[in-house]
Amino acid sequence: MSETAQIALTPAAAARVAAIAKKQDKPAILRLAVDGGGCAGFQYRFGLADSIEADDAATSQDGVTLVVDAISLDLVRGSAVDYVESLGGASFQVKNPQAASGCGCGTSFSI
Repeated sequence: MSETAQIALTPAAAARVAAIAKKQDKPAILRLAVDGGGCAGFQYRFGLADSIEADDAATSQDGVTLVVDAISLDLVRGSAVDYVESLGGASFQVKNPQAASGCGCGTSFSI
């Protein structure tokens, strides 16, 4: 695991992850991965992780850890993961400076 400032977790996202992890009785570790697909070419995938893998990049905020595997990190370097609530719903969102374009729902992007 490497501690990195190459990706960030906002306080709002950290608070939401902590609440979900507590409810599910799991560690407060959020895994962000990038998969091929989605309407713009790549899509973000979020999930709670049970542990931090040796090759993960990790950053912490308010006792919550965000982990990203080495391959996904190349596509999200410099990003911030936020939790946003709006009239349209609530979701984790990635503010990715590398994304050339994205879809309206905010879950997929292209580079």
